[in-house]
Amino acid sequence: MAEILAYCGMDCGICPVYRATQADDDAAREKAASFFSKLFNTDIPLQAINCDGCTAITGKLFGHCDSCEVRACARARDLDICAQCPEYSCEKLDRQLAQIPIPQPRERLEEIRKDILGNA
Repeated sequence: MAEILAYCGMDCGICPVYRATQADDDAAREKAASFFSKLFNTDIPLQAINCDGCTAITGKLFGHCDSCEVRACARARDLDICAQCPEYSCEKLDRQLAQIPIPQPRERLEEIRKDILGNA
């Protein structure tokens, strides 16, 4: 699956909710619901496992994506990705990235930021 970047640099294409939605796979939705229910120590219903990606303007968004302060900020600033922001890197983004247990989102943003500044 092609890389689909969220505003924070996370690849939506690796997200089990996004993948289950795009494949319209109820078995994958059940696995994702179970995984995120355990991760967040709550009961996430099967019908909540629908997402068209963080940057989708219309369509379905997973619970966290719909209420994400980084997403809301980037959309309010009309950004394609946080690396474009003149205030990069901010507290909201840093807090979000600290919760993601893999370094790739920050690395992607840094690469994009370097390209932006190099082309400025």
